[in-house]
Order: sequence, then structure tokens, then C-alpha cells
Amino acid sequence: MLSDILLISDKHKKAAEAISERVLIEKAAKEEEFPGYRFIVAISGESGAGKSELAHSLALVLKKEGIRVKILHTDNYYKVEPQLRRAERERNNFESVGPDEYDHAWLNRNIEDFRHGRKASMPCVDIITEKVDLLVTDFSSIDLLIIDGLYAIATDGIDLGVYIELTYQETKKNQLLRGKESTDEHRWLVLEKEHQSALRLRRLANTFVSREYKVLFCD
Repeated sequence: MLSDILLISDKHKKAAEAISERVLIEKAAKEEEFPGYRFIVAISGESGAGKSELAHSLALVLKKEGIRVKILHTDNYYKVEPQLRRAERERNNFESVGPDEYDHAWLNRNIEDFRHGRKASMPCVDIITEKVDLLVTDFSSIDLLIIDGLYAIATDGIDLGVYIELTYQETKKNQLLRGKESTDEHRWLVLEKEHQSALRLRRLANTFVSREYKVLFCD
């Protein structure tokens, strides 16, 4: 997302370093079995949990290892642009809040573009203008894709699914600092709906980041 504010701290960097060790091992194993394999990491968590900060930190760690990384933010793939989303949610009594708000066809197409090393047209939300721009990316030189977003770990075919355990009730300060959306009653209703979705998605992860930002790996 253009003009996004990232609040990166040491905890994000340390968690990224821990996760990178597993990524490097699993990526090497995949490439040995399938030469040219393109690895995908998904990072999910509730609003303010640090998904974008962790994704950015992980990308920088992997870059030092000579791995070329692209981050794909799923919040760019909403069907309804930011200016109209609030009214749309209220019109549907917030029942529309959830995975169906996203353009999964476009998202999956761009993931396939990465898998095949193609040039891709991707949506990119400008937070200042609240409009959706079009970003052209050439995936031919990209080695690894990081997908971040609340529903990212539900993406088919990911190799490593990371879930950050923090809930929106625990991240209010971060949300206020980033100021991406108004923090009013409407916003809290949306966050509660997303919280319920996140609880259902948690089971899809194989790597967890605790409330203290300690990394736990599961088989």
C-alpha cells in the first residue's frame, strides 16, 4: 500500500530472523526436490498485530541472504475501494465483512504470475488518495513471495503460514499511531467481525508469533 506507515521495532526484526531460518531450510528442501521451486510465505493476524512490519523485516533479512523478495499486501485486493467500503459495510449491516470482500480471482492470478515468473498487473491502494492504482511487477527475477493480510494463510499452496497471536483489543495503540482508518464505533464493529474470522483461520498456520513476539514452530 502506498503511503503506509510501518512501526518496525526490534521485536519485529528478531521474529523475522527466527522465521528466516526456517524459511531458508524449507526453501532449500523444496528446491532440491523441485528445481526452480518458488517459495511462498503467508503472514496473518488482526489489525495492528504487525503483519506488514514483520513481512518487511523478513524480506530484508532474506535479502541479505541473496534472496529476492516481493511482498504482496492482500488489503490491496478489496473489491470495494476505501472511499466506498464504509458505506457498503453499513448498508449490509456488517454482514459483508470477511473473506468475500476480496477479489480472490485477481489475487490468485497474481500468485500464479509469481509461480510462473511472469509480468503482472497488481492493485495498489494509495492511503492518501484512497484510490486504487495499478502496479506493474515483473516476477521473473523474484525468488520468494510474502503475502500479508488477515486472510493470507487461507491462500492455497502456501509453504509457510505465520499467525500473529495479538488481537485487535491488544493493538489499539498501534492502530491509533498508524491512523489508517477512523477509530470509531464502525471500526470496532468491523474489527470484531474480523476477530471472529481470525480465530477460525488460526488453525491453518504452522508458525506462530506470540503476544510477546516469540516465534513458535509447529509441524
